[in-house]
Amino acid sequence: MTGAEPVGGRQRGGGTRLRGVLLGLAGLAALFLSLAVAVTIGPADISVPDVWSAVAAHLGWGEPELTPIRDGIVWNLRMPRTVLAAVCGAGLAVCGAVLQSLLRNPLADPFVLGVSSGASTGAVAVVVLGVGGGVLTVSAGAFVGAVLSFALVLLLSHTLGDTTDRVILSGVAAMQLFSSLTSFVVLTAADAETTRGVLFWLLGSLSGTGWTDVWLCAAVLAAALAVLLLHARTLDAFAFGQDAAATLGVRVGRVRAVLLCTTALLTAVLVSSAGAIGFVGLVLPHAARAVVGAGHPRLLPVTALAGAIFLIWVDTLARTVLDPQEVPVGVVTSLIGVPAFVVVLYRTRKVT
Repeated sequence: MTGAEPVGGRQRGGGTRLRGVLLGLAGLAALFLSLAVAVTIGPADISVPDVWSAVAAHLGWGEPELTPIRDGIVWNLRMPRTVLAAVCGAGLAVCGAVLQSLLRNPLADPFVLGVSSGASTGAVAVVVLGVGGGVLTVSAGAFVGAVLSFALVLLLSHTLGDTTDRVILSGVAAMQLFSSLTSFVVLTAADAETTRGVLFWLLGSLSGTGWTDVWLCAAVLAAALAVLLLHARTLDAFAFGQDAAATLGVRVGRVRAVLLCTTALLTAVLVSSAGAIGFVGLVLPHAARAVVGAGHPRLLPVTALAGAIFLIWVDTLARTVLDPQEVPVGVVTSLIGVPAFVVVLYRTRKVT
């Protein structure tokens, strides 16, 4: 009997790994299909083969088959926006999953902890006030704002008692503070046209996206995912608390600093390109856990895929539902995210 147990364990482990591989392949297929189909949706009559043809031609895999106008619509207008939506959705969802595990609080995400608000303040300071004298980029300003906001959260939570509830409450305070600072700067230092554009961007907007934004966000996302996946097993240890993680040999202070800085950097870059988009990092990790469980080696990739697919379709809905008027992406994510999160809370209450 004892000799058969390891064999069964290996079989179950192999079955779990196979299920994870199949789920990952299905997620990637759904992601590429979503990218292709979302690009076809809009006033111009474009098909999925047209999208593949344009992409292949620009990647050097074939000859152009579309007219210059249709090719421009696909490659220069819709494709970068759709790809950036996927990158932002993946990044925000992964940040939410990491923060929820690191802080052991299901309400934790970059938006609730004030990181997005701080990044928005830093970006607006560069754009409206000219902070940095033209040397500081919008992304750099957003990163500085995100770090300042996170530093304030950690300072407040440490002063008041370093518990998960205190961290969340400190994050809410930081979010309100930096949101107020952003509004004050916009209303007092910007003209009417700039104010309208900035306020629309603060609600989350992917309009006017170019490939430069896509490459920057994608590079930072890839680097952040590499760091987070390297610490996936460590995040599993944090699920039992910081003391338990320390007894397992985890350098709690160093690892926590690395993970917090990584999520702050990723959030800052995404916010600088797309504005503050809420609820993606709050809801999608819970949905992913319901599918693959709480183990982070599987949870993080699945959460990234779910976030990418989710925001692709949210952005598609935002730009088409009131065509030709565009709805801010953050408004749509909130309208979808709030009811979804209520359902998550209700199901959790029933289980507990």
